[in-house]
Amino acid sequence: MSFVEDPDDIESWRAAVRPNTKAFYGESIANPKNDILDIRAVADLAHEIGVPLIVDNTTATPYLIRPIEWGADIVVHSATKYIGGHGTAIAGAIIDSGNFDYAQYPERFPNYNQPDPSYHGLVYARDLGVGSAFGANLSFILKARVQLLRDLGTAIAPFNAWLLSQGLETLSLRMERHVSNARRVADFLEGRDEVLKVNYASLPSSPWHALAEKYSPAGSGAVLSFEIEGGLEAGKRFVEALELHSHVANIGDVRSLVIHPASTTHSQLTPEEQLTAGVTPGLVRLAVGIEGIDDILADLDAGFRAAKES
Repeated sequence: MSFVEDPDDIESWRAAVRPNTKAFYGESIANPKNDILDIRAVADLAHEIGVPLIVDNTTATPYLIRPIEWGADIVVHSATKYIGGHGTAIAGAIIDSGNFDYAQYPERFPNYNQPDPSYHGLVYARDLGVGSAFGANLSFILKARVQLLRDLGTAIAPFNAWLLSQGLETLSLRMERHVSNARRVADFLEGRDEVLKVNYASLPSSPWHALAEKYSPAGSGAVLSFEIEGGLEAGKRFVEALELHSHVANIGDVRSLVIHPASTTHSQLTPEEQLTAGVTPGLVRLAVGIEGIDDILADLDAGFRAAKES
């Protein structure tokens, strides 16, 4: 695995390519800085190289961004988050576009182009891919089922599946409210003297604003972050004073969630490693819920008062 030094620079993606590169992988909306991936540009480069683009669309959900329409080949979700919406079920999902032809690259993808003895010599790219009897390119998604599912047992529990199906029924309604509240919170934060910076791509001040307008015009999700004046201690005091927000590491819940990464999830990293992950001492991440916006803003205001007074 090689990491892209600057995901906003397409040449950084090109520089990260190695002879054994099998796929490109990125997040449509990244956490915690709300970066927006230029899906079309990265997809075009991936296809030039001869590999599929896999996009994690957890934060955006299909309501805000549909990566396959922009050239992505495979989309993955942590369905635990906005798909379920209530933090009640652990699950994931893979959506295969069927657009990438593994048969075109037999040396790069031998496991798709050589017989599988466990299935009587089945060749996935030939027998299940482009031009197969199924009338669709199912080589990737069926291989995931008959090999990975068989070997790893990654089958969702029936009750979890039911919970997710319930959540999907209200996805559009929830996302409308999540995004509406998130924009109000972002505007509120930008107006606070105690806030040094707000990371939310739908704000005109964001370096990813143009990409947000292109890929996610309805809003850049509900996970945003900000830098509070006073650094580590101010961030801790702010979070500890909140009452409406739940202090957890999850995102995508109907409830508003908060975390101070430098003192919790990333506390065991060195300061240099934290910066590499986009975590600064005063960074606070919010996953804005669907409560009444006045209640959310009042709780945040209480947090700022506590950070000042202590």
